[in-house]
Amino acid sequence: MILDLCLSPALYPYYQKENDTVVVVDVFRASATICAMLHNGAAAVIPVADIETARQYKSAGFLVGAERKTRKCDFADFGNSPFDYTREIVDGKEVVFTTTNGTMAIEMGKESRRLFIGTFSNIDALADKCMESPGRIVVICAGWNNRVNVEDTLFGGAFAERLSKKADMTPGSDAVRIALTLWHQAKSDPLGYLRQSDHYQRLIDNSATGDAAYCLQENTVSVVPCYHKEEKKLRAQ
Repeated sequence: MILDLCLSPALYPYYQKENDTVVVVDVFRASATICAMLHNGAAAVIPVADIETARQYKSAGFLVGAERKTRKCDFADFGNSPFDYTREIVDGKEVVFTTTNGTMAIEMGKESRRLFIGTFSNIDALADKCMESPGRIVVICAGWNNRVNVEDTLFGGAFAERLSKKADMTPGSDAVRIALTLWHQAKSDPLGYLRQSDHYQRLIDNSATGDAAYCLQENTVSVVPCYHKEEKKLRAQ
């Protein structure tokens, strides 16, 4: 199995190949939030890249989660916290979702053979699902405004380690080796390691430090969100 790691969505054109399985990760916080929605019974998540499309869905009566620069958009029902999407609210519903970075990364990877959403919340279920996928796996890190960030790179290392315990995993590039080195430094205390990171500070500034701790917990859900190209929706696998 070949695993590669794209450290920023802006780099994805240099990684993109036909028949890849893509994993989009946005540790703080879109990946965990999408997993929480589907875990709590949402029928589907409709990811959209731009605010105007999200507004149109809201006008049509959909539940809408929308966030920019860590803050909930004024027209939306929810922001980008996994705690917003309780079972009582989302069970059986379709939820439209747009974020600063995560949904943009989905947009970049949506033409791949298969696209999954991954993070620490579903890392084991994701690894098992990827074991069923022949060919190369590419993790797209959502980053921050096309810049590399620490938390998504850390997940890339954790995921590489997890896959290497399940199969003969070959790094597709030095990005995987960099991520593994970072993960080995941080794995004993990921939250402590990330306290100096840019996005952790943004969460502090917006009173969302509880989200950070949640997003770094492993295996809190067993769903693997999978993108259905014909519907343009994420559904639980």
